[in-house]
Amino acid sequence: MSNSMFPQMDSLHLDVLKEISSIGTGNAISSLSKITNKRISMEVPKVMFLEFKDVHKSIGDPEDMVAGILVSLSGDISGMVMFILNVHTARSLINYFYEKPTATNEFDELDRSALEEMGNILISSYISALGTLINKRIIPSVPTVALDMAAAILSVPAIEFSKVADGVMHIETVFSAGADQMSGYFLLVPELESFNVIMKALGAF
Repeated sequence: MSNSMFPQMDSLHLDVLKEISSIGTGNAISSLSKITNKRISMEVPKVMFLEFKDVHKSIGDPEDMVAGILVSLSGDISGMVMFILNVHTARSLINYFYEKPTATNEFDELDRSALEEMGNILISSYISALGTLINKRIIPSVPTVALDMAAAILSVPAIEFSKVADGVMHIETVFSAGADQMSGYFLLVPELESFNVIMKALGAF
């Protein structure tokens, strides 16, 4: 079997994936808002399938500092999900949700814990919505948080899955928290077999 997802993709598949992403990210943002009791709104997410080598171009300069929250998936679907924020957005979210008015982009243990908590809420809610839509059991791991250059953060899924798949579902989510408008990026990296399971469950194959 070819390890390429891209020849299988057409407008129907992309429409289905866009709908999944809209529901999943909407559910994630709504969950974060309810749990923190803070108002947050979201625009319709932009969904693309990208090769690993092109992902950093859509996020920014590969040397930009970002926060990455990574979760591995098991159960009926194998792969990983990463939520990426630039450090300025990460700081703004921590300040907004946890009422911690700090201007610096240095992150202490409490900041990392806050990022891990937010990442867990966002990714778990997204995965729950996806699992419900496709009627599959998806088990997320405990999230891990990394602060590094974008190129270094993105090398993790690229190295892990380059032998079984060649791409990533890239979901850009623009949201407003307080007076700030910010962007975050969900990267869904299913193994090829799991990608086929998702699409078959949705009737796209």
